Amino acid sequence: MNALVGERLSIITSKAQTTRHRIMGIVSGENHQIVFSDTPGILKPNYKLQEKMMQFVISALTDADVFLLITDVFEDIELEPEYVEKLKKTSTPVLLLINKIDATTQAKVAQKAEEWKVKLPNAKILAISAIEKFNLDMVMNKIIELLPEGQPFYEKDQLTDKSERFFVSEIIREKILMQYNKEIPYSVEVNVNSFKDEPNILKIQADIIVERDSQKGIIIGHQGEALKKLGTKAREEAEKFFGKKIYLELFVKVDKDWRSNDNRLKNFGY
Repeated sequence: MNALVGERLSIITSKAQTTRHRIMGIVSGENHQIVFSDTPGILKPNYKLQEKMMQFVISALTDADVFLLITDVFEDIELEPEYVEKLKKTSTPVLLLINKIDATTQAKVAQKAEEWKVKLPNAKILAISAIEKFNLDMVMNKIIELLPEGQPFYEKDQLTDKSERFFVSEIIREKILMQYNKEIPYSVEVNVNSFKDEPNILKIQADIIVERDSQKGIIIGHQGEALKKLGTKAREEAEKFFGKKIYLELFVKVDKDWRSNDNRLKNFGY
């Protein structure tokens, strides 16, 4: 979505389940407005948080005018049969984008396309490179062609439906995904408690929520070095995003079983 919108709205890592929320990216032209809805990947939920994530997917399947299913030449995705059947039976156009074709051969791309034709025979398959911006114009033109006529939902200069606080929390979570291994990133949530936009600086205070004391110790690290490194990386990324100097203060707190608690998940926007 970032490449299609032209702005970095969704966090990107090589790890599964990077996206947790449904994030809208809005592209307005002279005669069109496209509202992209980036959802979590399709998975079989194992706990309440993942159930909430799949609700974002279901809502997208319900109200989308065009489905974009994004994979790449290196992924062997096994979609849940329930969702495969929904996509096979839908009357909504399905575009399947095979990304990262700049990093492989034409034969490999053709092989992947054939595999997906078997899985989703009704999908229009397009090979792209998001990083090289190859065939993105073709994708945009195809989307515009398929969209129904109607009035715009948003102002022309609006890029997303999410708040500044949301993007701060996602930047911090992205750096956690990149810095820590195994189960740590998946047990973490970020809550921005304070966001003060002063003339020359943004002052932000956020809590990193984990499920166990042992996870808190890993996040903080020896003499606080891991947390300090995390804070530096997140601050630098946030300064690029907001175009302004930032003072970022991070605390780590334990909230046992937050991923399975409906009230806590609701507070976190799920």
